Amino acid sequence: MQLRPAQLAEHLAKELSALYVVHGDEPLLAIEAGDQIRAAARAAGFEERDVLVAEAGFKWEAFTASNRNLGLFGSRKLVDLRIPSGRPGVEGARALEDCANHPSLDTLTLITLPRLDRNAQNSSWFGALDGAGVTIAVQPLDRSDLPRWLAERLARQKQRVSADTLQFLADTTEGNLLAARQEIEKLGLLLPEGELDHDAVEQAVADVARFDVFQLSEAWLAGDGARVCRILAALEGEGEGVPLLIWQLGEDLHALAQVLAAVESGPPRGEAVRNVRVWGRRQHALARLDALAKGIGKGAVWEELLALGLALCRRPDDALGSRLRQERFGPLGRHYSQG
Repeated sequence: MQLRPAQLAEHLAKELSALYVVHGDEPLLAIEAGDQIRAAARAAGFEERDVLVAEAGFKWEAFTASNRNLGLFGSRKLVDLRIPSGRPGVEGARALEDCANHPSLDTLTLITLPRLDRNAQNSSWFGALDGAGVTIAVQPLDRSDLPRWLAERLARQKQRVSADTLQFLADTTEGNLLAARQEIEKLGLLLPEGELDHDAVEQAVADVARFDVFQLSEAWLAGDGARVCRILAALEGEGEGVPLLIWQLGEDLHALAQVLAAVESGPPRGEAVRNVRVWGRRQHALARLDALAKGIGKGAVWEELLALGLALCRRPDDALGSRLRQERFGPLGRHYSQG
């Protein structure tokens, strides 16, 4: 059975499986799913708990033995197995399949894995676990889902905020759910129940957002100039490597060229190929950025990258973007109009 994290609490209130598998790359949701399962196991009388971490040199016989042996004095037991690499190896795969194929009424097994690639998800050991128990995939929230998630967390504290304040909270915690939870809990400690004032929230919350190159790609392809400014400033502050950003920009430009070629009325094949490989002045700009990143030529690579990214957005009159540029980039914001 496959469940979404939001469905887990309802499932646990009705029944308890002998096997749970939590996998994915969102730490907070993985922690919370595990906590819910462990709490339900304690409530059902699984009084003992064996915690095993399958790192280098791990003896899989220990896992097999833990699943087959009762706890002290014959008590029911929770076996809590973590596989940080997501790769159990040949011996581990056999042990996991054996666990899936031979459940015990007196043992509940919780297996926690990171994000699994396609090969791992198609493996016989994962298929056996998936078929025998309950699997919960925990993935990062989409940006569009974050305000709703924040509102639900606030509601648990009997607090609520306006849509604008929710958007502010989403902007300052994006990509970092662990910190987002901490900020929401801080609001519960510092501010009263009911409707919260925006200024009070802004004063209480730190900017803990985290970004990556893929979110930057989403921003400039969506034409969101203000968000491009914000993400580029954050990436520069975190020391992100410029070559990766240039590569992503090039990939996006090529993808746009392919889209344009597809919607046009059937150009010759040679011309279509050129449309994919060449993007006029912007292609030259990519070459210039690459040279600046390597210390060749005059200019500030982050300024040039911002100018090209915002040119891709095609939002030269975006007042909000202009204000945020000045706040976060200072003189760098002037390059926006040169895109």
